[in-house]
Amino acid sequence: MLLSCKDDLVRFPDWRLTTAEILYHMPDHPGVLQTFIWQKIDLAPHFPELNRFLDFWRREIEGPLHSVRVASAALTRPAELRYANGVFSLH
Repeated sequence: MLLSCKDDLVRFPDWRLTTAEILYHMPDHPGVLQTFIWQKIDLAPHFPELNRFLDFWRREIEGPLHSVRVASAALTRPAELRYANGVFSLH
């Protein structure tokens, strides 16, 4: 889906590759933490897919959550352009 900005530039919504490291307590051994890695394309900054997954986890999975660490990277970025300081010829 394309959006139009007021300066007539066309941009994409802020879809990002989102990775969540989920630490949770083992159901049979509450003193032991286990790690689960979740990754999906999600819409920043509200991350509805991640929130939907965490709601599912709280509702359906017995292991209580300890913490969630989130990292995300933009899928589209402005192009990087660097000028060369000289011209190099190869034989």
